[in-house]
Amino acid sequence: MLVGAGTADDAGVYRLDARRALVQTVDFFTPIVDDPYLYGQIAAANSLSDVFAMGGRPLTALNIMGVPDDKVSPAIVNAILRGGAAKAKEAGCLLVGGHTVKNPEPLYGLSVTGLVDPRRLITNAAARPGDLLVLTKPLGTGIVTTGIKRGICSAALARRATRAMCHLNTVGADLAERRWVRAGTDITGFGLLGHLGNICRASRLGAELQASRVPALDIEVWELIAQECVPGGTRQNLKAAADLTEFAADVTDAQRYLLADAQTSGGLLLCVPRRQLEVVLEWLVAQRSLCVAVIGRLVRSARPRIHVGR
Repeated sequence: MLVGAGTADDAGVYRLDARRALVQTVDFFTPIVDDPYLYGQIAAANSLSDVFAMGGRPLTALNIMGVPDDKVSPAIVNAILRGGAAKAKEAGCLLVGGHTVKNPEPLYGLSVTGLVDPRRLITNAAARPGDLLVLTKPLGTGIVTTGIKRGICSAALARRATRAMCHLNTVGADLAERRWVRAGTDITGFGLLGHLGNICRASRLGAELQASRVPALDIEVWELIAQECVPGGTRQNLKAAADLTEFAADVTDAQRYLLADAQTSGGLLLCVPRRQLEVVLEWLVAQRSLCVAVIGRLVRSARPRIHVGR
């Protein structure tokens, strides 16, 4: 086993031989949008992201589904599975089966197996002082999906958030195979601060973030925060980050919530060596990443910690 649970990485990695290792992960969740096909796409993209975040390529996947059969029709189940299958196909991943159980509420996701070259892994523990932190998707999907549930989110922002959550993080594998990036993660339920904290712990480093450089999905995200449209998971993330995070006095409450926002199928947080920064940024632009933002850097530190400045 090359990567296990000890470093809070996105997937487990098991060596097959000198040039091949298995990447294995599983993820599933309840619906966050009303459209069942889009729900299937988002859930599948979220599951596949863990393999890409480790620098691997997905090979096969198994559907995992829970269904309240007295409330969800076969047509809706079919739409969810079709959405997942479409996203798996886009990723070059073969769906080989799965398992369904009765459950009080719908659940869907994938168990994914991929391949990676052990010499080209992206992990939480491989960051180095001076690496620049690069984000590939804007933040705010947790806030937006809460706004959708409350009926206060615009249709335009809902569509933008859905497109972002459906967007595959294939650039992780691209960058790893070119040996341009050795450390990183994807941003999901623990928010930017939580996942960056995992990197700091595993790599025994500190981090410096500039809050104003962290992009939100849209200006409307800030309006939703002003209306107290902040999910419970985001609030919990901010509390959990307190032991590791130091905020400058001029960092606003809204910025703190965005940094802690619990993402679904979020982007990659890449630790990029300075000498590789230009080529990585150019590649991300060429691959149409949803954002290409340099938001901070990793630094030497006597203890893992994150300093957030304005």
